[in-house]
Amino acid sequence: MHLTHTLELFPDHKVTQMLFKEVKNAAELRQSAVAGKISGALINPTMLLNPFQVLVAANKAVNLEKTGKMKTRSLYSEIIFNLSPTNNISEAFKRFGISDGDDSVLVVLVHNKDESQLLSDITAVVDGRQVSVEDISSLSDQTKIKKLYKITPQEEKCGTLLDAVVCRMAIKDVM
Repeated sequence: MHLTHTLELFPDHKVTQMLFKEVKNAAELRQSAVAGKISGALINPTMLLNPFQVLVAANKAVNLEKTGKMKTRSLYSEIIFNLSPTNNISEAFKRFGISDGDDSVLVVLVHNKDESQLLSDITAVVDGRQVSVEDISSLSDQTKIKKLYKITPQEEKCGTLLDAVVCRMAIKDVM
């Protein structure tokens, strides 16, 4: 159901992703996250192609936190910001954060201990059905994703859409 990875560059940190469908309390979850009551990033899965995309953003966020170079106030907001191809923080939250009317949510946790308590805390507050994180591609809105990241048809001929998206995420600080 959930997916946990240990970060290679930071082996004391793990990233766990949990996907929920048929969510009925998105507004309440969003308000709890804004108030700091939920220790996790709440992401709109329609803007994601693959769990790897989130892993890249989380790895970058942990690195920026360790070096004191985060552009946002928390590790979880930094993950959401790192998914975006632009440097506009409010735009990143509009595109990748959850909205009050959303019926699916990807919860991302960064931790360095046993995740069982963290997982049960999240499942207790999300009023929805947990599904496998691998199902995220079935929720993807590829048309919106291509438009947001400005992916050209030529680009898709020489690599995958995921390759193009991750490339845009990686180079946004350079551009």
